[in-house]
Formats: sequence, C-alpha cells, structure tokens
Amino acid sequence: MSSKYLVWAMLAVSLVAWGVTVWAQEPAAAPAAEPAAAPAGAGADNALALSEEAKAAEEAEANKLDTGFWAMIISSGGLGITLWLSLLATSIAAAGLTIDSFINIREKKIVPQALVTSVRESMEQGDVMKALKICEDAPGSLANILSAGFGNVKEGFDVIQDVVGVAADLEGEKLLQRVAYLNVCANLAPMLGLLGTVQGMIYAFASLATMTAGAAQQAALALNISQALWTTAAGLVIAIPAISFYTFFRNRATKIMLGMEGLTMDLIKSLRNVEVVEE
Repeated sequence: MSSKYLVWAMLAVSLVAWGVTVWAQEPAAAPAAEPAAAPAGAGADNALALSEEAKAAEEAEANKLDTGFWAMIISSGGLGITLWLSLLATSIAAAGLTIDSFINIREKKIVPQALVTSVRESMEQGDVMKALKICEDAPGSLANILSAGFGNVKEGFDVIQDVVGVAADLEGEKLLQRVAYLNVCANLAPMLGLLGTVQGMIYAFASLATMTAGAAQQAALALNISQALWTTAAGLVIAIPAISFYTFFRNRATKIMLGMEGLTMDLIKSLRNVEVVEE
C-alpha cells in the first residue's frame, strides 16, 4: 500500500536528518587552560590564594560543561544516541500509523454506500450473479464478505451464513491488525525511555565514584540525571497519544465491523428461499 511506503520513507529521511543534526551540534573542544603562575611569596596567605584560585578554576571548568539538550544527547554515548534515534523512529511510526488509521478506518471507506445501493438493487431484482459481479469489481472488506456469500449460493442458506461469518472474522482481523501496530509503538516508547533512564542513573553513580567532589562532579551528575529524566519524558510523550489513538481506532473498527456484519445479513437474507436452477 502506498501509505505504508510513505511512512517508511518519512522514517528513513527523518533518521538521516536527526543523525546529521546531532553530530553537527557537537561542541568543539575547549582549549586547555594555561597553568596559573606560581605565587611570588610563600606562606599562609599564598596557600589561601592558591586554594581560592584552584576552586575558581574548578567552578569555571564546571561552567564550561554544556548542559543543553543536544550536548546531553551527544554525551550519552553510542547507546544513548541509539535510544534517542529509536524514540524518534517510534514517534514517526506512531504518527504515520495514526494518519493511516484516520484515512482508512472510516465507515464510508470500509462500507461504501454506492456498493450497498448497487447490491441492494440487484438483490431486489433477484439477480445474484449481478450482485456478485458488482462485489468482484469493487474489492474491499464489505465486498469480500458479500462475495463469499454470493459465491456459495448453490450450497444453501446455512452454508452461506457460515462462510459469511468466517469472511467477516477474517476481514475484522485484517482491520484490527492495522491498529495493532499503533499499540506496539505505545508499548515500546516507555520501555525505551526506561532504558534511557537506567543508563542515565548508571552514568550518574559512575560520576560519583570516579570524580572528585566539587562543582565539576555536581555538573556531571546533574547532566546524567537530566538525560534520565528526558528519556522518560520523551517515552511518555510518545506513548500517551499512541495508546489514546489505539483505543479510539480499535473501538471505531469494532463498531464498523459489527455494523457491517448486520448489513451483510440484511443483504443476503433474501437468499434464504433462493433456488438455483442449472442451465
């Protein structure tokens, strides 16, 4: 289906654009700071001044640590960038599936009124073969169900009911399968966010274990915790609309299928007393 290929094309283009943007945002390495000149004298005052200078240098180094969104993504390493790309892919897939569902899961599209009118007129005329030909020329969920019934008209009404019921179940599964992928996105996004949260907390505790206490350590710790919270938030932002749309479209599809089954039985009820004469 063309809409499926469009979704995958959008996904591929967006992934490439995201990757280029991420690597383009990588900050240039800051030049190494020149060592401060040693104090001329010796004594307690000089030692205090040296301590203050060291503290000021540490605070300056901490201030140089970029805590922006792009810097946070880049500093998260290969796994972190992969997680963010996966979240982006999930969001694009969820958006594409939502648009596809808005287009295809509609009563007017699944149960076209023109088909219903044509089949009803043919059945009122008693021309079952004409009704079958109309369904074959307009393939779709309703047409497939009706074709199953009209194609077995020689077998009797009980057989017609059975094959119509089987065809209706099959078409219903096909319709719900489109929506099921949206549910996959809704479940996958928070799991990716949770994995990013775990990674951020691992890095946070690693910074506590490997860095000297001070402003630089606090900045690194804050950056790692920020990454953990950002991934969690991103996963929830994707999952909440996805699960909402999944529920909406699943209920809509179920309602359409129930109505279509009732309409089908109404259209084929005239076949109860039909006798097929072999020529």
